[in-house]
Amino acid sequence: MKSYRYAVSAFVAMICLTALFARAPEWHLLGTKKVTFKTDRDVIHVGADEGVFKRVKLLVKKSGIHIMDMKIHFLNGDVMDVQVRQIIPAGGETRAIDLPGNNRIIQKVVFWYESTKSGKKRATVFLYGIK
Repeated sequence: MKSYRYAVSAFVAMICLTALFARAPEWHLLGTKKVTFKTDRDVIHVGADEGVFKRVKLLVKKSGIHIMDMKIHFLNGDVMDVQVRQIIPAGGETRAIDLPGNNRIIQKVVFWYESTKSGKKRATVFLYGIK
């Protein structure tokens, strides 16, 4: 019976250690932009100081917007066109967008949008990335 307790204790300890070291990737805030009430284009500048990222997403707060298109500009000059075409309500977000190969140092993100005018407050767009 004693060896059973030790085996169970060792198993529980192993699970706890695995959970401790296998944390989910953390989203880092890369920038924000307060948008207008009209159809417009805005830019969130990131830069090399932020480092290399595997994926990005946009989060919208205060009011909803319709994001039509997004271009991710990388430091090496490449541009990734992401056709979002999604209405994002206040508190909503885009899917996680995977970034290609070795071009992951983001210079800026340009997005085209239209306000849904669902509130009296201007929407704020937050750009997040996972390293």
